[in-house]
Amino acid sequence: MDKLDRPPFAITKTRTRFLGLTLDECVQAFFGGNAFVAVVVLGLITFFIFREGSGFFNQNWANLELYRKAGLEFVDHLKQQEEDHTALIRYLFDLRVRTVKHYTDEEGMSLANANKRLMAFDDYSYDFGDAVEPLRGAVMDLGDWVSMVKTRALVTEDRLEEQRQLLAVGKVDEAAAIKIEEIDFGAELQPLLAFRPAYAEINAEFAAGLLRVLALPDPDLPTPELQARLAKFKVLVGGYIEEFPRIEKALLDWDYTKPVPFAKAVSSFAVGGRWLTASFWQDWYGVVPLFTGSLMVSMVALAIAVPLGVGAAIYVNQLAGEREQRFIKPCIEFISAIPSVVLGFFGIAVLGQAIRVLSQWEALSWVPGFPVAERLNALTAGVLLALIAVPTIFTLAEDALQNVPRAFKEASFALGATRLQTILRIIMPAALSGIISAVLLGFGRVIGETMVVLLCAGNRIAIPDFTTGFAAFTQPVHTMTGIIAQEMGEVVQGGIHYRSLFVVGMLLFVIALVINYLAQKIVQRYRISIG
Repeated sequence: MDKLDRPPFAITKTRTRFLGLTLDECVQAFFGGNAFVAVVVLGLITFFIFREGSGFFNQNWANLELYRKAGLEFVDHLKQQEEDHTALIRYLFDLRVRTVKHYTDEEGMSLANANKRLMAFDDYSYDFGDAVEPLRGAVMDLGDWVSMVKTRALVTEDRLEEQRQLLAVGKVDEAAAIKIEEIDFGAELQPLLAFRPAYAEINAEFAAGLLRVLALPDPDLPTPELQARLAKFKVLVGGYIEEFPRIEKALLDWDYTKPVPFAKAVSSFAVGGRWLTASFWQDWYGVVPLFTGSLMVSMVALAIAVPLGVGAAIYVNQLAGEREQRFIKPCIEFISAIPSVVLGFFGIAVLGQAIRVLSQWEALSWVPGFPVAERLNALTAGVLLALIAVPTIFTLAEDALQNVPRAFKEASFALGATRLQTILRIIMPAALSGIISAVLLGFGRVIGETMVVLLCAGNRIAIPDFTTGFAAFTQPVHTMTGIIAQEMGEVVQGGIHYRSLFVVGMLLFVIALVINYLAQKIVQRYRISIG
């Protein structure tokens, strides 16, 4: 067959071969290879995160076993009793501050005269504080003892590890030269076991001292509200004293030889309320404060970003003119180009202080949490994260609305529907899956943000006081991403602290998977319901 008689496709196929592949096959191989590389990279990242974090729970298990064997668990019962007494002292101090404020602000009394009026209240407070001294002395003595036992046990573990490493490389003589102390925990903990009878006497003396204080005449307080607070204090002290027998029983039942279940190593992380590292006493790795902080900041951000982003997308796509679209869209999308560290500086220097100043206005005193005590908190960080999430939600939601067939809109108008009815009942439902995806990607942008929360959330590792209602959002928090960024550079590779941060990363990974799975289920159910 002559070349001129060949079909056009045959000429193309012959001339575009490269290494035995046609042009279509080359393009397919190129993009398929990119997709394969992306899958491999994602798999390697996932494998690395789970590999580095998988050893945490065994290390935490050993950490909790040493906590029990060295006697720290025993002393912590006493320390908690002392800390609860300290909390009651803080309650009295707060009552005093309120009383001074009444005298100086309401009655116009000088501070010196107000302090004179409160001399009886101060004596009452001092007597209440001094009642704990016998217990405090015992806590200090026993705490020093068990800390020494734990330190010796840790030194022994370090030397054993050093010996194992030397043996692994064949340095037998150097390994044999390492002196390893054998810790007899039974003998070392005898002072604790011998203390239990004495504790019953201390407890009885402590309770008698508190009851003597409660039996004193009530200090003179100027208002019924302050008097009611003092009455509540007495109720709290009564409940505190009722816990003494339970603590005595816990000490009697305590057994350092009782094994710690592995489940406790998992639960102490999953539901633990303390994240405390590099402590001279005991390290705790409880993710609840970090998860709570991330959730609170994300809730604030989405509460602001979703209405703004989706609302702007609806306006630009359905209502705005061409000139407005050319102005609004670039302005919103430009926000995503601002570095997050710049937004963080803006939050520290401007936004946080502005919210704090506004919270002082009398006209805004009805807002929960106002006046704001600290300018860096969940609210400040959430507002900035909303600014970051708006471009993502706006762009994707606007694309979803743009992809709704024009025939839907024209059919609605033909049936006599108004523009608002068409948007709410036709356009929005048709674009719902895209809008949900936009919100989810916005949520992913928010919960994965690090720099803004690290600079503006306050970084207090504690569960906020939710008894204050919405005012809890004006309290400082820490987040899962923030803790990883803050502490990863300070940890020893392979240590428990190092692995705990990877477990936090694993949790973020799982949260993202669960949210996307639930979103897909919601979209499918909605499609079935309207099908």
